[in-house]
Amino acid sequence: MSRNILIVDDEEDVQAIAKLGLEMGAGWNVLTACSGREALNIAANYKLDVILLDMMMPDMDGRATLQQLKANLATNTIPVILLTAKVQQSERENFTELNVAAVFAKPFRPLKLAEQISEALGWC
Repeated sequence: MSRNILIVDDEEDVQAIAKLGLEMGAGWNVLTACSGREALNIAANYKLDVILLDMMMPDMDGRATLQQLKANLATNTIPVILLTAKVQQSERENFTELNVAAVFAKPFRPLKLAEQISEALGWC
């Protein structure tokens, strides 16, 4: 089944690697955004199955973007998976209060990403 995924990351190389892995590995449709504001616009205008959201971005970080997504009736049911380089135990505890489907560590393995998403969301 084809899925619609939004990757939100300010690093174009991270976007490109994740997009390539999801398109080649699973045949999913992948949209990309390089800012929280762009992500909010795309999420409100496309039917998405999941959003991969980087935590550390300039201007509007992942936490602020997530809050906006959850506050909007048009986007609040889209599952969000956080992408972060900070995966220490103390940081993980900060993520438990957020309404997210999963937290993935960066760097990730692009060809395993579709499998990880499917497992996290129960698509297997």
